[in-house]
Amino acid sequence: MKTFWKEFLFRGLICAAGGPLVLAVIYGILGATGAVASFSPREVCMGILTITVMAFVVAGMTAIYQMEQLPLAMMILLHGGALYVVYILTYLLNGWLQNSLVPILVFTGIFLAGYAIIWLIIYYIEKDKIQKLNKLMKR
Repeated sequence: MKTFWKEFLFRGLICAAGGPLVLAVIYGILGATGAVASFSPREVCMGILTITVMAFVVAGMTAIYQMEQLPLAMMILLHGGALYVVYILTYLLNGWLQNSLVPILVFTGIFLAGYAIIWLIIYYIEKDKIQKLNKLMKR
């Protein structure tokens, strides 16, 4: 478990700086399209802090796959759950998602579908690699 936290902190700290960069791009697009004319200092501060924390957690949680004592399904569940919590909190705290049942359910459905699609892609890519390796080993 100590190795997990060390790896979590290492990965999170490396990627946390990318969060504000992503936010700058989002704010830049909103400004360029005229969707938003200005941001209050509170909005900017909250955006920078929450996106930095989000980037830290998202990157850090990939360390869960280094833990060999957990089954893959449990790692996927823990990873997905942590991502869901950090995304929904970030969106709600910044006012990017309306705090009512329907928008939260729509977000949840989109998140679950996206997460499942990404994992299916990873599964099939890895399955293909394993089949190629098995063929090479048979030769």
